[in-house]
Amino acid sequence: MKTILQAALALGLMASPATAAELTVLTAGDQNMVDYINDYLGPLFEKQNPGNTVRVVGTGPGDAGSQKITERFKAQADAGSQKWDTDVAVVHEKFAGPMVTAGYLEAYRPKIDTGKMVTRSNADMALGSNVSGYVMPMFNSQTAIAYNPAMVPNPPKSYEELVAWAKEHPKQFGYNGIKGGASGVSFVMGWIYAFGEGDANKLMNGPFDEAETKKWDKAFASLKEFTANATLTPGNAGTLDMLSRGEIAMGPVWVDMFYSWQADGRLPPELKLVLPAPGMPGQPMHYVIPAKSPNEALAEKFVALATSPEVQADGIVKKFNWYPGIDADFVKPKLDEATWNKLFVDISPADLAKYGKPFPIAPYNNAILEAYERQTAN
Repeated sequence: MKTILQAALALGLMASPATAAELTVLTAGDQNMVDYINDYLGPLFEKQNPGNTVRVVGTGPGDAGSQKITERFKAQADAGSQKWDTDVAVVHEKFAGPMVTAGYLEAYRPKIDTGKMVTRSNADMALGSNVSGYVMPMFNSQTAIAYNPAMVPNPPKSYEELVAWAKEHPKQFGYNGIKGGASGVSFVMGWIYAFGEGDANKLMNGPFDEAETKKWDKAFASLKEFTANATLTPGNAGTLDMLSRGEIAMGPVWVDMFYSWQADGRLPPELKLVLPAPGMPGQPMHYVIPAKSPNEALAEKFVALATSPEVQADGIVKKFNWYPGIDADFVKPKLDEATWNKLFVDISPADLAKYGKPFPIAPYNNAILEAYERQTAN
């Protein structure tokens, strides 16, 4: 009996390392993305999956961080490696499509339970590329119009109403043009969606057609007139600063930045948000799993946890004031009323689903920025 027990223990000890794994997660973005996995998500996963560990590697902020991940996948694909050195990656939206086209990613979304909880279209189309099944949004960042209710008791609900309001309140609307922050860029893209004479869905989903770029002249002429009557701010933070001091009454902002400033006491608590029709762009960060992940099943388990209602509520909403990657109605039961009211009363999940738009695909995006400089900034 003793011999059998000793043999069983020995087998158990031998089996343990074989079942344990180190999950390697690459993430583009700022240091807070690395900290989120190191300090919160990784330890939670390790607790639920004893013996396994999570190692996170930050590849840097902005597009350059996602580019490094793409290059890493390409190098291993070109080398014919049977198993790559990455299990999960977090990438910017614009890189998901090229990764799918190149064959670098696994179509894992149908395999995990939370895959059915995603409702926003940016999980299916990423700037004109079909990524359905290959991505799960980590979070959705969104732009909206911040306003001071004391100065704007009845905020405009659409771009058309905003134009009328701005005429009656000169210099009370502020935005940063297309310099120094993407909130102003987002406002400009929303303006073209609202007033361009082409097909806004084509701008968001492609394909690129040069003829579409000739349909914006009236929209840019009206934007030039609007901008002359607006206040130009020095950037994302500059818009918030001027709102906080009452120098402007309204302006486009990033929602997570808005709420973080309020939480820090840098913005008056009474300021509110509105997402005007037909909508303004935001952008997600996506979880992807490489086609040759060395721990595929464990990687799927990690993303399922990361996109679960519980983690989306506690990690994404409470810690960062981001909008969840999955439908907010799945997250609501996991949030206290105060947190829900803070993030979703001004802009409801239905508003997000209807008016949260993607940025235009790259060729249209570039053409709009060039046209703005040519027709509006001068």
